[in-house]
Amino acid sequence: MLELTILGFLYDTPLHGYELRKHITALTGHVRPVAESTLYPAIKRLEKSGFLVRESRPGQAAAPRHVLTLTGEGREELLRRLTAPAAQDITDENRWFTVLAFLRHVPDAVARDAVLRRRLDFLEQPASFFYEGDRALRAEEIEDPYRRGILTIARATSAAELTWLRALLREDLTHRRGTPDG
Repeated sequence: MLELTILGFLYDTPLHGYELRKHITALTGHVRPVAESTLYPAIKRLEKSGFLVRESRPGQAAAPRHVLTLTGEGREELLRRLTAPAAQDITDENRWFTVLAFLRHVPDAVARDAVLRRRLDFLEQPASFFYEGDRALRAEEIEDPYRRGILTIARATSAAELTWLRALLREDLTHRRGTPDG
């Protein structure tokens, strides 16, 4: 996920490592703070793969800074990862938010909608955090107020996301039908 995040932010604009780390922390830091010991090896892997280049530019006050810029291959890799996210990128909320943060970069509305539909399909499946045998428990069936709270919060979050996804997909379909290519 870190590599996807790096590619996504660099798709927007070239950044130096410190700026990139700030952006990543703002997006995922409350859940998964990124350490320099994790970020810089990921940058080196992407650079070695030809997905980004590092250029030295004069610093504002002192030493030169290394600015990271996405290559054409890096843009293609980002789009590949966004249009074909792994199953856990769809089902894990934090990973999903990372995909969602950069999905706008996919130029093909049909490809974007396919990713959104995968998430919609996942959310429409009955699920729970707690089971009795094979049966998923609903919040109303749980005496423990904390577990009931988990399910109540999850239900509200899922309902809000389902409403948003359905509306966005309807809007995208309506927009495409109104175009000459639709």
